Amino acid sequence: MTTKIERRIKIKYRVRNKVSGTTERPRMCVFRSNKQIYVQLIDDLNGKTLAAASSLGMDAMPKKEQAAKVGELIAKKAQEAGITTVVFDRNGYLYHGRIKEVADAARNGGLKF
Repeated sequence: MTTKIERRIKIKYRVRNKVSGTTERPRMCVFRSNKQIYVQLIDDLNGKTLAAASSLGMDAMPKKEQAAKVGELIAKKAQEAGITTVVFDRNGYLYHGRIKEVADAARNGGLKF
């Protein structure tokens, strides 16, 4: 029997086999901890992080609102870096809740995926 963490890691590897980021279309990777949420735009061909955003310092609001703010922030940073399209990597998490909030806010901010 696998644990919850082992299950997520198996899903993560399955997704990563299909999803890869380039310089023109980087991978938007989301990491969710119990307290914070982090997003990176990664160029897998060169192994570089092009932009990053996190919810550090946003403690006074609910977690879903934090996720939406992080999505808006990463969309803004991507626009400044000249990035318009990304590949979404949910990192083994289910696509709902905070992960969905980040994706929707990034779409509203102008990113296409």
